[in-house]
Formats: sequence, C-alpha cells, structure tokens
Amino acid sequence: MDMLADLHDKTIGVAVTGSFCTFRSLFAELEQLAQTGASLYTIFSDHACQIDSRFGQAEDFLKKARAITGREPITTIPDAEPIGPKALFDILLIAPCTGNTLSKLANGISDTPVLMAAKAHLRNNRPLVISLATNDALGMNLKNIGILLNTKNIYFVPFGQDNYRKKPNSMIAHTELIPATIQAALLGQQIQPVIRSPYPETTIQKE
Repeated sequence: MDMLADLHDKTIGVAVTGSFCTFRSLFAELEQLAQTGASLYTIFSDHACQIDSRFGQAEDFLKKARAITGREPITTIPDAEPIGPKALFDILLIAPCTGNTLSKLANGISDTPVLMAAKAHLRNNRPLVISLATNDALGMNLKNIGILLNTKNIYFVPFGQDNYRKKPNSMIAHTELIPATIQAALLGQQIQPVIRSPYPETTIQKE
C-alpha cells in the first residue's frame, strides 16, 4: 500500500522504552515513517533516555531521534501530560514496549513519560499501537497482553516467539509491520493475524 498517501497528513507519536536490543530496528522503522511525510514526535521513558548499554549510548539515541523528527524528544512526565489536552497525535506508537510498560499500562499506572503519554493520548479516544518486546510475554505478562488486546483503541503490531528454544516465554513484534499496523489502526482495525512466528520452524525438534 502507498504509505505516503496514507500518512503524510498524520501526526504520529513514537514512545520508546528500554528494550535496547530492538533499538536498531526501531530507528530504521522511524526513518521509514519520516519518509511518509508524517509529523513525528518521540517520547522516551526514563530508562530509554538515561541508560547506556552495549547496544548504544542513550544520548546517541536521543540525537538520532532529533535528527529523524526535527524535534526535541519528550523526556518528562510534565511535558507528556499536555499531549491529551492538545490532542497532539492522530496515533501513538509504543515501540519497543517492554513487559514493564505493558503491565503498567494494563493496570492504569502512569509513572513514566511514556505511560503518561499513553494515558493522555487515550483520553481522546484515538488509537494506540503497541510494538511488543518482552521476555515474559507467555509468562507473567500473558494476562496483560490479553487485557490490552481487549481494550478499546489499543492495537498490536503482530508479534511472535523470537527464541522458543532458549527463551520460550519471549515474544517480539515484527517491526517491519509497524507502518501497516498504524494504517489499519487509524481505520479502527487490528491487522491480522496478530500472532506470527518470526521463524518458519516453530515445532518441537527431536533430539
């Protein structure tokens, strides 16, 4: 589909949490969204904008967000709160969405800039898209995924197990489907199928 035609007049918020191993694919998708002509804003959780990891320096990620969007990232709860009253976004994407953020969102907690952005945005009955990345999707967080799948105005980027042998509870979103998921969510639709395996081989292997 022609994403340029679909998104060029939209304002999209992209909220980033601390699944650092997914940042490379996230920023690649952010650049693709920028190429559609959409107006982009970024919101960083406390961990995402403060912690340096083996996947990169926090300040480098903030610089990259500035370069892609042309705007200063939102990094505080007070700066995120006006997103609601101003009806700033047509759609908000949380990518990556960690298990911690997922569980708090499902339980109405808003103690980080990302969660405040989500709360503020949802008050306007506008779509929120979750791009999941958590090691306990099929463990403690499974109930929270169920809650959010059944919550009005919340949509998921299709996701699947990323390493079923060594981390059987871990699931991650297919980030290449972020633009298509956004397009569907703007129409009030959940892109299907929601559960997809990142690898063709998903059966139990004989030793």
